[in-house]
Amino acid sequence: MAPDAASRRCLLDQIESLVVAPSGAAQLSDLEHTLADGYAHALALEAERLRLEKRLGTAAASLASDASHERVDEVSRLARRLRSAEQSLDELRRALGTLRARAAELRAA
Repeated sequence: MAPDAASRRCLLDQIESLVVAPSGAAQLSDLEHTLADGYAHALALEAERLRLEKRLGTAAASLASDASHERVDEVSRLARRLRSAEQSLDELRRALGTLRARAAELRAA
């Protein structure tokens, strides 16, 4: 199951605070732990995205035989959820890239 929006927001806030922390305040172990948590969130989001794509494909294919209002609503709802999952995953990947670079800076210091 994909992480909820509140836990994702909390993780993104934690990443931001580690990225902007002064060099002495940010511990490499904290960054590495947060990176691991972030990668776990990203994997869960990716799995959710793949599940939604499959469900959307199935629902869209069924429109040929059943174009009921309920079926159209389902396709629309799944498309919105897929778009949201993709946006969340993109946002998390960008944040993790920034945190990964910060961790590399600390390792080099």
